[in-house]
Amino acid sequence: MKKGILFDLDGTLWDSSGTVIESWNSTIAKHTSLGLTFTQAQMRGFMGKTLGQIGDLMFPMLPPDERQRLMRLCSDEENEFLKTASPYIYPNAKVALEGLAKDYLLAVVSNCQDGYIQIFLEKCGFGELFSDFECAGRTGLDKGDNIKLVAKRNGLEKCFYLGDTEMDGEAARKAGVPFIHAAYGFGSPAGFDARITDISQLAEAVASLG
Repeated sequence: MKKGILFDLDGTLWDSSGTVIESWNSTIAKHTSLGLTFTQAQMRGFMGKTLGQIGDLMFPMLPPDERQRLMRLCSDEENEFLKTASPYIYPNAKVALEGLAKDYLLAVVSNCQDGYIQIFLEKCGFGELFSDFECAGRTGLDKGDNIKLVAKRNGLEKCFYLGDTEMDGEAARKAGVPFIHAAYGFGSPAGFDARITDISQLAEAVASLG
């Protein structure tokens, strides 16, 4: 049986919130007269949502077209900013994933813009362990449908999804796969099939779920 583990990115494999909000605040100041700045804590609350959902939360005062334009600018400039930054990679991730990659296909599935996962794979130091990735920015699909897409195209007969937020749990349920809560991340979902407080515990959690 071919098995896989699919991963959320923000709050699960790395924390880029400080770098991202620095970039976004710069973009907002450069391209608008709103006088708005946001905190790292606020960005952690936004992460995991689609760009459209984040734009609705951050810029409700703007007309939809202007909101979308600003979100595109923020995400494009964020990708460039991240190329020269050093976001926080969760400790023990490399060692844990090296062990898991021997028995499971590993892939990243996120609601981010196209290019974001690619930057993570280049910078994390263990990108070669991942066989696939997908995001809303490439497919236009929500996370649940992208989980199903990645599982299908890799011929996975069984897979698990590791994420940190309620939206991750909802996506896993929509895809019909077990949800493992990364409790060291940003969110506190109401339900999960297993829970870990460090990524080094992932192998044990997956084994417990069959």
